[in-house]
Amino acid sequence: MLIAIALVLLALVGAPLFAVIGASALLSFHAADIDLSVVAIEIFGLAEMPVLLAIPLFTFAGYVLSESQAPQRLVRVTNALLGWLPGGLAIVALAACALFTAFTGASGVTIIALGALLYPALGQAGYADKFNLGLITSSGSLGLLFAPSLPLILYGIVAKTSIDELFVAGVLPGLLMLLLLGAWAAWNSPRQQAQRPDFSWAEARAALAEAAWELPLPVVVLGGIYSGYFAVSEAAAVTATYVFLVEVVIRREIRWRALPALMRESMVLVGGILLILGVSLASTNFVIDSGLPERLFAILDQFVSSQASFLGLLIVFLLILGAFLDIFSALVLVVPLILPVALRYDVHPVHLGILFLATMQLGYMTPPVGLNLFIASYRFDKPIMRVYAASVPFLLILLVAVLLIAYWPALSLVFLGEG
Repeated sequence: MLIAIALVLLALVGAPLFAVIGASALLSFHAADIDLSVVAIEIFGLAEMPVLLAIPLFTFAGYVLSESQAPQRLVRVTNALLGWLPGGLAIVALAACALFTAFTGASGVTIIALGALLYPALGQAGYADKFNLGLITSSGSLGLLFAPSLPLILYGIVAKTSIDELFVAGVLPGLLMLLLLGAWAAWNSPRQQAQRPDFSWAEARAALAEAAWELPLPVVVLGGIYSGYFAVSEAAAVTATYVFLVEVVIRREIRWRALPALMRESMVLVGGILLILGVSLASTNFVIDSGLPERLFAILDQFVSSQASFLGLLIVFLLILGAFLDIFSALVLVVPLILPVALRYDVHPVHLGILFLATMQLGYMTPPVGLNLFIASYRFDKPIMRVYAASVPFLLILLVAVLLIAYWPALSLVFLGEG
């Protein structure tokens, strides 16, 4: 008990997460008289996983894209193609943010990089400020279900589930979220038709030509993954190489002398993730060997009588968890606990992964400490309570999407032939 209290205190005073988890694993193994070398073995085993190469490669590609002018070109293309629709500019914001988050893996980066473009543009188009604030805040995390999202890759590693299948399974749930928010955007579009531009073939051609180098990227990479032509690690290598050649060599928007700092910044993030992942896998083995999932199932079995009630309880738990814990920490800490329990209730591990990420992404905009809320408050210089209020309608809409994902498994599994 004293050890547990000490670890909690370490976390509260700001000790790195990997240190807290690692200390927990080492102390648990020591108390159970298990050789501590098992932690080193787990980290070595992690280093041998081929899919692990995808994490630094996709992360580097995302950082390069965010530092180039690619976000502006992406917004121009989507605006030229979709801006004429009712709620067109808001739909542009949703689509652009989702695609950008999928490649960068970070919702905060999306709000900072694209928010500066989209927030004032929405205001100039006649949208209410409260709507604009809520839209940008909620759009930042929409791409987490689309390949090559880093949380999808991490879930596959932690849950020992096919990452290719997760990429495929996230398509329809991700589109459902975009569709529901797009409908809300159309409903809230300015009623003055003059605010909505007519479709222009000239502008569409110019925008497509300007973004000609970036447009093949999602088609080639995602098409290669979905078709089975690329493994995930191969797709990551293609992505990183292509982005480097386009943004550094061809467009020259990132100077060669800026690359070392950019690489260092991206690899610091990767290093933190890998350390957390390595020590958490060791901790996971102890948790499983100790029979904790079985005891958790026995407790739940007294209150939960079906798969439906388990899923409802899981959503409530993840919404609370997401308000206090970032998605990467939650993945490595919670998935090993809930996965064996979910399997007892016949929840498919791929379905569980999509539901987990869909619910946790709501945590980015759930009071009191949702990360997107604070980033949006800082970025747009708005009181945090105003950001809370602006985000509520979007949070409720996304919650409806989460419920559909939870109780309609075919939405996630139909392309896997299991729906």
